[in-house]
Amino acid sequence: MQGSEPGQQIRLEYRSPAYWCVTFDVPPLNIFDPWHMTPLGVIVSVLGADSDVWGVVFDGTIDGFFLAHCDFLARPEDTFCLLPGPTGLRQLRLTHWYGSAAPSFVSIAKTLGRATFVGSELSLASDMRSGSRENGTLSLWEVGCGLVPGAGAMVRLRRLTGRGRALEVLLGADEVRRDVAELYGDVNRAPPDGELDGFVDALAARLASFDKRAILDTKRLANQADPPLDAGIQPEWDTFLALLIGPGTQARIKLLMDKGFHMLGDVETRLSYHIGQIGL
Repeated sequence: MQGSEPGQQIRLEYRSPAYWCVTFDVPPLNIFDPWHMTPLGVIVSVLGADSDVWGVVFDGTIDGFFLAHCDFLARPEDTFCLLPGPTGLRQLRLTHWYGSAAPSFVSIAKTLGRATFVGSELSLASDMRSGSRENGTLSLWEVGCGLVPGAGAMVRLRRLTGRGRALEVLLGADEVRRDVAELYGDVNRAPPDGELDGFVDALAARLASFDKRAILDTKRLANQADPPLDAGIQPEWDTFLALLIGPGTQARIKLLMDKGFHMLGDVETRLSYHIGQIGL
């Protein structure tokens, strides 16, 4: 991990008493380290306990990357050893669970740039998703490396896009342009890059001006239309962890590392292309 401590790389920023922003600032690529799970979980818990907050925006500061993949340079046991949270879900999945299931606030993902792997899963876990049109893509490329998404992406994506389109995204393991993601229902809106900040800020401020009880009761009742997510997320995570330590997956990850994975350059900016090459 590069740069400052995990707690400084994920910041909670005040916009108004009812509207806060969670910002990812992990140079140079916004890669998600296992040890980011704890401060992110703490931030989400703090927001959930604040009676004044009911609008939370997730965004990133690294040019070109909202939030990238997890840290494959970390030891697998660093992920395995993280303790479960209060619902029994391990911390990354707990944080994602809070995104759409949190009873005390509404979350919006503002994805300027690439949202891959963890970034796509965090976006899917939010109540609403907006992304930049010209320079933004979504990508769930785990299958291309011999993995499966592990934090609820399969359950959520199927609900948003339908089974066929979800399988196209998941099994194709390719980048999805935001205009296509908007068509599929993967994101709510895909405004031009220069309009994204203004659109999300206006939406969050508008929500923050409404009555909190009406907002949260509406979210609660809308959530009742879907079955609980926990039963679907648990096998995703278990399968991800089992595949992560497998020789086939490790061999594919090493091939990517040899090409420049985890470094600024062509592999990270065209990751889906390079993943499509390693099995040829």
